[in-house]
Amino acid sequence: MAWLRWLWRQLTSMRTALILLFLLALASIPGSLFPQRGTSPLKVSQYLRDHPTSGPILDRIHLFDVFASPWFAAIYLLLFISLTGCVLPRAFVHLKELRGLPPEAPRNLSRLPVHVQWETATDVSQTISSTQTQWKSKGWRVRVGEDWVSAEKGYSRESGNLLFHLALLVLLLAVGLGSGLGFRGTVIVREGSGFANNVTQYDTFTAGRLYSEAKMPPFSFALKDFRATYQRGGQQNGAARSFTADVDLKATPDSSPQARRVQVNEPLRTQGVTVYLVGHGYSPEFTIKDAKGNIVWQDAAVFLPQDGNFTSIGVVKVPDTVPQLGIQGFFLPTVTTDFSRGPKSTFPAAEDPAVYLSAWSGDLGLDSGLPQSVYRLDTTKMKRIGIEELKPGKSWTLPQGAGTLEFTGYKEWASFSITKDPGKGWALGSAISAIVGLSLSLLIPRRRVWLRMSALSGGGSLCEVAGLSKTEAPGLPAEIAKLALLVKNHAPEVSHVD
Repeated sequence: MAWLRWLWRQLTSMRTALILLFLLALASIPGSLFPQRGTSPLKVSQYLRDHPTSGPILDRIHLFDVFASPWFAAIYLLLFISLTGCVLPRAFVHLKELRGLPPEAPRNLSRLPVHVQWETATDVSQTISSTQTQWKSKGWRVRVGEDWVSAEKGYSRESGNLLFHLALLVLLLAVGLGSGLGFRGTVIVREGSGFANNVTQYDTFTAGRLYSEAKMPPFSFALKDFRATYQRGGQQNGAARSFTADVDLKATPDSSPQARRVQVNEPLRTQGVTVYLVGHGYSPEFTIKDAKGNIVWQDAAVFLPQDGNFTSIGVVKVPDTVPQLGIQGFFLPTVTTDFSRGPKSTFPAAEDPAVYLSAWSGDLGLDSGLPQSVYRLDTTKMKRIGIEELKPGKSWTLPQGAGTLEFTGYKEWASFSITKDPGKGWALGSAISAIVGLSLSLLIPRRRVWLRMSALSGGGSLCEVAGLSKTEAPGLPAEIAKLALLVKNHAPEVSHVD
């Protein structure tokens, strides 16, 4: 039991809480350095492909899911326990102080850092009574004795300190409960298509441990139009300037569609769920026919941007031909004339779009039972049969009688992050409270001041006004001088007393 008490005292000390807070900040750094599955699943997949050796190792230690990792949760939980055991007892002690009275006046006020004294002939009880009234009117808490007055001010400093730590405690609780009771997912929606809030519709989906998928709000939306604008000319040529997605929202399956607009920092909110616009790209449209002229594939394929000018890559898989057909390609919104470094786009807007395609024939590997990425083509059992460049409206007769491919145009797609976080409001309120509490603890000094009247042998009284501050307070001498002046108004100084 002694060891347990010692461990508890160590865990609930402010020093340990500060160390754990530092460790929490340190543990959050990998969440900024590495892509996270909850927000950038495509980048995580790309990182694993680009780093086949180190990627799986980093994945095993949860560096792509930092904020859902066991080690991050352990630091988080220890910090929560430490703050709880540290702050709550202090809160009760402070509450007791607020209900108590200032301490009695010390016997020797001249030892205090700020001290003023003078002789007066005014009656002691009258001076004590008038000082009590005057100091109370200035916002001081006052306690009166027979020949002394004790006053204290600046309790808001400690209140602010406790408010800051309590707000931090509530913030941790709100973030923890919010992640446990909510969910986060990402989805890519093409123009002209839609999304229904169902787990099967998400590209990635992560639910909190306490969240039931049966309670998912049944909203849906269709992406009518997506627009992006870019700067033309100057040093920032091609820099993005605006992103706008126009959607038709149905809050429930039976409700009428409502036109809504989603922009950066202006998300769509419905039924406690927030829909953020987080990315976009292009989907070239193809019509593929077999050797007999039958349409075997007709759709728009999502191509993923690779640079700031939206040079995009993607694949099309056609399993209903014999042999099976696969298409790898580049989509260039504004085609370049310099191919020394491969196909590249020179501007992100689709001013002169083109696709550069390579056709593969063989086994797509879809029947192996192993999951495949829709953005990669497994060419292990395939043979490349041709390469071609196409502009919108142009067709390509595939070699070896594999059929024809027509590039009919393109659509844009938008990527949405969809979240439900019931602790978000509490987290915001806690953050604001923490800032207020920290401001109070830094700006308001804690001060104490006393008046003591001592009888002189020759008659009259010696008035002493002295004070101190628990922290460095440059304005303390001036403040004590003002309080002493209030006393002098009722107990004026005399040069000597006969």
